[in-house]
Amino acid sequence: MTIVYVIFAVTTIAYCLFSAGADFVRWEHVGVAMDTVGVPRRWMPWLGVPKAVAALGLLIGFWIPTIAIAAAAGLVLFFGAAIVTHLRARDYSFGLQYPFLLLAIATLALGTAV
Repeated sequence: MTIVYVIFAVTTIAYCLFSAGADFVRWEHVGVAMDTVGVPRRWMPWLGVPKAVAALGLLIGFWIPTIAIAAAAGLVLFFGAAIVTHLRARDYSFGLQYPFLLLAIATLALGTAV
């Protein structure tokens, strides 16, 4: 396990917890973005669950690396789907889903290289 991987994994964990927390408390900024793409606000807490689980998986992954790889892969799929949802709704604004996807890809790549 390299220091670079640890930095990326910890950053990804922090971002996932932030994003999940925003969903759990139904942060208005996220709600407006969901309105823009036609996703019901009642889904917000449910969309926070996979992010929180991924953060837990990345944390467990420090001891069981295959769990971290699965968690990072799940995040890549999750945020990829979020981008597809925005593009299908013709929402081309730059949102947090793009940097979150890049962070998940980097964490996955570093995790598989370790």
